[in-house]
Amino acid sequence: MKTKDTVLIALFAALIVVLSLMPPIPLPAIPVPVTLQTLGTMLAGAMLGPVRGGLACLLYLLLAAIGLPVLPGGRGGLGVFFGPTGGFLVGMALGACITGWLARHLAARARHAGLAVAGYVAACVVGGILAVYAIGIPWLAAVTQMEWSKAALAVAAFVPGDVLKAVVAAWVAWRVERVWPMLRESP
Repeated sequence: MKTKDTVLIALFAALIVVLSLMPPIPLPAIPVPVTLQTLGTMLAGAMLGPVRGGLACLLYLLLAAIGLPVLPGGRGGLGVFFGPTGGFLVGMALGACITGWLARHLAARARHAGLAVAGYVAACVVGGILAVYAIGIPWLAAVTQMEWSKAALAVAAFVPGDVLKAVVAAWVAWRVERVWPMLRESP
């Protein structure tokens, strides 16, 4: 791994930390607020590619696992991974990998700006939302002893915000890729 790759991985792990520590947005009648850490996951995958994006998320999760207060609300430690949101945290690394792989195949090769942005949006939705939810919802159901359908319904309130994050991440990734093509040179 080149020094540039290591720096980018650390930089995006730090970006995810900063986005995680932004003040959460409370939702009415739901005890879990909206946070921006999934935006960081989408950006890492879309801008760095599958390997570096996944490693940036793994570094972020390692920092949380060793107890640093890098998760929303200043939380950290292994206990968080065994709680109701632990599956969503674990799903972040997979989500960044999938987002990066799809971005490389859908967006980076697109010749038209509209197709590139659409490719980034599709990559962020599939990797940053569907992949993360695919691990997070069953985990939530298992930890809370809730039926899968009820767990999915509980998470449905977050879908509009996550789609908005996917659009923002896609636009940012597209704009940055035009001046600094990180995705095309990623491993």
